[in-house]
Amino acid sequence: MASFPPRVNEKEIVRSRTIGELLAPAAPFDKKCGRENWTVAFAPDGSYFAWSQGHRTVKLVPWSQCLQNFLLHGTKNVTNSSSLRLPRQNSDGGQKNKPREHIIDCGDIVWSLAFGSSVPEKQSRCVNIEWHRFRFGQDQLLLATGLNNGRIKIWDVYTDHTEVVRDLTFAPDGSLILVSASRDKTLRVWDLKDDGNMMKVLRGHQNWVYSCAFSPDSSMLCSVGASKAVFLWNMDKYTMIRKLEGHHHDVVACDFSPDGALLATASYDTRVYIWDPHDGDILMEFGHLFPPPTPIFAGGANDRWVRSVSFSHDGLHIASLADDKTHDGSVYFWATPRQVPSLQHLCRMSIRRVMPTQEVQGLPVPSKLLEFLSYRI
Repeated sequence: MASFPPRVNEKEIVRSRTIGELLAPAAPFDKKCGRENWTVAFAPDGSYFAWSQGHRTVKLVPWSQCLQNFLLHGTKNVTNSSSLRLPRQNSDGGQKNKPREHIIDCGDIVWSLAFGSSVPEKQSRCVNIEWHRFRFGQDQLLLATGLNNGRIKIWDVYTDHTEVVRDLTFAPDGSLILVSASRDKTLRVWDLKDDGNMMKVLRGHQNWVYSCAFSPDSSMLCSVGASKAVFLWNMDKYTMIRKLEGHHHDVVACDFSPDGALLATASYDTRVYIWDPHDGDILMEFGHLFPPPTPIFAGGANDRWVRSVSFSHDGLHIASLADDKTHDGSVYFWATPRQVPSLQHLCRMSIRRVMPTQEVQGLPVPSKLLEFLSYRI
């Protein structure tokens, strides 16, 4: 039988007590891989405690708040209990580095965890390095996960989205700039040519961001979200250009026309609006419920939530997807702009690809031609 060395008082060991316990959650509906709880780790600065909960997930718990919960609720802390749930990360600027609970789906069984933090003045050990995988900063905390498939995934605790990523869009200019829209109320800009580093966080939405879309020249981004939000962003300066107002419910999808002169937005208010993104005017409205609902009814459960919208490659047609009474979803096709001879439309698209509305209106041409080029007729 094993014995302790003389300097160890076995009675003191017996009196040692646990201060708390985290219980594994119930299995998710799809069961994923299984309930493998292999490893735990503390962040070097004490901000987080991480553990692999099984089912391919890793839970990040703010350690100080975890201790407070133990004091308030006793030693057992059931992680899937709503009464003990810790606050999640939000997108407020002043709170961006405050520890919040995260759950990470790693895609495979997690066997090992390790935290790492960066020191800006610490140089790389590769003398002739010409590129870097991460852009390290003073507030960077990384979590490495070793997976069953032999891969190692690195997670940035402070810069990854903290809620569902609802939409992704690439800049069409070939720059491999990727924008992600999330329920955490932010849009994040990633540079895949810089090995996926995050370049910018766009803040302004007060609620979930549902979708985003680049203009064809990549200079403008539209983002839409809950609370009737439609925002336009300057992607050269990463600043907001304007907010478009007109919808009566959450706006869930958006798309630019191939020439960038038109913007389509789809909303739960049963409508698709066609906008001039350069001045914010509504040019057309496609309703999915007849007669059109009042604003109060449109802002509620109206059985015709429009969920998606897309321009055809030639800009002559729009497809929209909306609920019907059976909630199976129906696709509708619309003609826009109003039918014109194809050569005229091609000429108009060629001009609008390089000229915004303000420049078109300054052309020394007849007023009817200005209206045509501005999609007013």
